[in-house]
Amino acid sequence: MDYAKLLKKAKEEMPEVVQEKERFEIPSVKGHVQGTKTMITNLQQIASHIHRPIEHLFKYLLKELATPGDVKSSGTAIFGRKLSSFDLNSKIKQYADEFVFCPDCGKADTEFVKESGNTFLKCMVCGSKNHLKIKS
Repeated sequence: MDYAKLLKKAKEEMPEVVQEKERFEIPSVKGHVQGTKTMITNLQQIASHIHRPIEHLFKYLLKELATPGDVKSSGTAIFGRKLSSFDLNSKIKQYADEFVFCPDCGKADTEFVKESGNTFLKCMVCGSKNHLKIKS
């Protein structure tokens, strides 16, 4: 048999490899509405789980939800208007898609790296480095 036929036969006999994605779940927000404000009690835990600074996550949420807010020393986030948990969870998911998950391999094992005044998202799994458009 020639090489091409042997290669074709080998490929046909190989077992099919099914790659399972690692399950990475972002915790849901926990909080309540108090008057005209929304209090989130676990924003610090969410930020820790996705390995991002709470300040960066909170600033992103304020901008995306077009609301004023503040983070207390206890880690409780206060938003200046009534927000549904669906809106908050979807914005946190959007944040993770943009600033946590690697665009090349899809894993969440990434970190911010600053080089020459630019910020990059570096993946610890595949080693890719992607430029982020954020201010330092």
